[in-house]
Amino acid sequence: QVQLVESGGGLVQVGGSLRLSCAASGRNFSGYAMGWFRQAPGKEREFVAAISWSYGDTLYADSVKGRFTIFSDNTENTVNLQMNRLKPEDTAVYYCAASHWDLVVAGTSEYDYWGRGTQVTVSS
Repeated sequence: QVQLVESGGGLVQVGGSLRLSCAASGRNFSGYAMGWFRQAPGKEREFVAAISWSYGDTLYADSVKGRFTIFSDNTENTVNLQMNRLKPEDTAVYYCAASHWDLVVAGTSEYDYWGRGTQVTVSS
């Protein structure tokens, strides 16, 4: 049974940092891409960042480029999202997802497995 479990969310002030982690289990994820998405109240889920587990290629949404970094730890089967210089508009529930396409893709329909999410709140 595939499980993606996010952790690391919380409340942070504007300009602060948080690191989200996604623990993946239940199958061999080599050949998969992993992504982070977020959903703010009243808005659609949107792409944040993705990484190819095999090749290490990364992709970022323009809104987070230069502030967020996605990286994987293959020995522990985790994918992390380092978020710096946080803004109030980064407030959302953040979801980890896995795609069988080992390419960095941004569409929600490209992802096969999803975690339950972790709340990130940035206070001004």
